Amino acid sequence: LFRSMLGLFIALYPSFMRYMGGTFKTMMPIYAFVFLGETILLVLYYYSWDRMATPALKWGHAAIGVVANGLGAALLLLANAWSAFMMAPSGVDGQGRYLGNMWHLLHSALWNPLNVHRFLADLMSGGAVVIAYASYRFLTSKSDEERAYYDWVGYIFLFVTVCALLPMPFAGYWLMRSVYAFRQSMGVTMMGGLLTWLFVVQALLVGVLFLGINYYLWQSMGRIRGGERYQGHLKYLVVALTICLFVWLTPHTIMMAPGEGKAMGGAQHPVIGNYGVMSAKNGAINVMICLTALSYIFYRRANRTLTVSWTRGGNIVLAVLFTAGILNVVWLAVYGFYLPASIRVGLASPQALTTFTVLFVGLLINRAMMQGAKVHGPIEWGKISVRGMMALFGLAATFTWVMGLMGFIRSSGRLSWHVTELMPDLSPWAFTPSLGFAAKMVTLNMMVFWLTVLLLFWISSRDREAISLPVHTSDEGAGVLPPASREVQPS
Repeated sequence: LFRSMLGLFIALYPSFMRYMGGTFKTMMPIYAFVFLGETILLVLYYYSWDRMATPALKWGHAAIGVVANGLGAALLLLANAWSAFMMAPSGVDGQGRYLGNMWHLLHSALWNPLNVHRFLADLMSGGAVVIAYASYRFLTSKSDEERAYYDWVGYIFLFVTVCALLPMPFAGYWLMRSVYAFRQSMGVTMMGGLLTWLFVVQALLVGVLFLGINYYLWQSMGRIRGGERYQGHLKYLVVALTICLFVWLTPHTIMMAPGEGKAMGGAQHPVIGNYGVMSAKNGAINVMICLTALSYIFYRRANRTLTVSWTRGGNIVLAVLFTAGILNVVWLAVYGFYLPASIRVGLASPQALTTFTVLFVGLLINRAMMQGAKVHGPIEWGKISVRGMMALFGLAATFTWVMGLMGFIRSSGRLSWHVTELMPDLSPWAFTPSLGFAAKMVTLNMMVFWLTVLLLFWISSRDREAISLPVHTSDEGAGVLPPASREVQPS
C-alpha cells in the first residue's frame, strides 16, 4: 500500500515530489532507517509475546514495545515536518532553494503545534480502532466471559482515548493561532472564509463526541450496583451539554438571502452572533469538558459509599470548585463579546487554565474522598447494555470522521499551492472542492475505512473460532485445552 501510494504521488505530481525529495534529501535516509527499524521491532514484539512471557523476560519484551513506540513517534515528527513545511515553509529562500540548515528546514512555524495536534490524534485513532474491536467482539460474543473481557477493554481504551481528546481543543487552538501568526490570510480562509462551514460541521461532531462519552458513562452505571442513585442527575447534565453544543456550533456569520441580511442589519445576528466568537466557543467546549469530568466522578462513586470524616466538606468543596470554574469560564466567554478580536483571542488561556484546574483538583479530591469507601459490590463487567456498546462503536467512527475532516481543512488552507507561496499546483485536475463535495468525500473515506476494519475484525474472529478447539478428555481423564490466548483477562 505504501509503495502504491508513493508511486501514485510520483506519477501524478512529479515536480512536487522532485522538489520535496531534493529539499528533504538529508532526512530521507533517516526516515527509511526509522521506518525499517520500527517494522522489525513490531514483528519481533508480536512474535515474541509467548516466548518472552516469563517474568525474567517480560521487561525485555516491554522494552521492545517502548522502543518501537519511540521510533513511531520519530516517524510522526519527520512526517509532520513535511506537512508543516508545505503550509509554512522555512529553511529556504524566496525561490524555494534550500539554505543548508536542516534544523531550520525541520522547525517551521507550524511544526511544534502540528506535532502535538497529530500526536493526540494518533492516540485517538489507535484508541478508536481498539474500542471498535471491543464493541464488535462484545456484540458477537457467545459467552459471558468474553463479553466481560471486551466490556473491560472498551472501557479502558475509551479512557485512554478521552485522555487524548480533552487537550485536543487546546492543541487545535495553538495550531490555528500559529497559522494566523504565520499568514493571517490562511487563518481567515480556514476559519472565516472558504472553509468556515466545515468548522461548523467539525463542531457538531466534537459535540457528538462529548455527548456520546457521557452517554456511555451513564450506560456503564448499569454494570455497577448502586449506580441508580445518580440517574436523577443525568437529565440536568444532558440539558447543560446540549446548551453548550448549540453555542459550540453557532457560526459567527450565517448564510442568508440579501433581504434577510437587510432585515437583520448585517451578516451577524445582533444576539446569537455573539455565540459565534472564539471566546464563546472556547467557553462552551470548556464547560463540556468540566461536565464530562463530573459524569466520570459520578461513575467512580456509583458503587461506593464514602466513609471519610470530611465527606460533607469534600462535597461542598467539589461543588464550589465546579460551580466557580464553570462560572469563570462563562464570564470570560461573555466578557469576550465586548473586546476586539485581537484581545479576545487571549481569553483562551485563562479559560483553559480554569478547566484544567477544575479537572485535576476535582479528580484528586474525589480520589482522596474514596479512600476506604464502602463498596456495594464489584463492577459486573459484561452487564452494560447493548445501547452502551453501540454508542462506543459510534464514538470510534466519529473520532475518525473528525480527524478526516480536520485533515482536509488543514491541507486545504494552502488553496492552490503545493508549498505555500513557493510551488503552485498547476496540475490540470487541481481544484478546491466545494464544501458539500468535501464532506461527502470525507464521509466516504470514513465509511470505506470502517468497512475495511470490520472485514478485518470478522476475519480475525473467524480465525480465532478455527483455532479454539473444544475441551477433550483423554483416556486418563486429563483435559486437553485449546491454545492459550494472547489476550489477558481483566483483573
